[in-house]
Amino acid sequence: MSKVKITLVKSPIDKTKRQKNTLTALGFRKMNQTVEHEANPQIHGMIRVVQHLVQVENA
Repeated sequence: MSKVKITLVKSPIDKTKRQKNTLTALGFRKMNQTVEHEANPQIHGMIRVVQHLVQVENA
């Protein structure tokens, strides 16, 4: 499968608990951190929840 690179570009401060939990589940701990995941429907659903906070690119 292909991989996807996700970078946290906006702060999760003042966001809902669901969005914060989604970022934690994706593996983010701090700003401007980049994580790499397999591109599957579960990851794409998680990205959709926090799409206004992250930047996504295909790896």
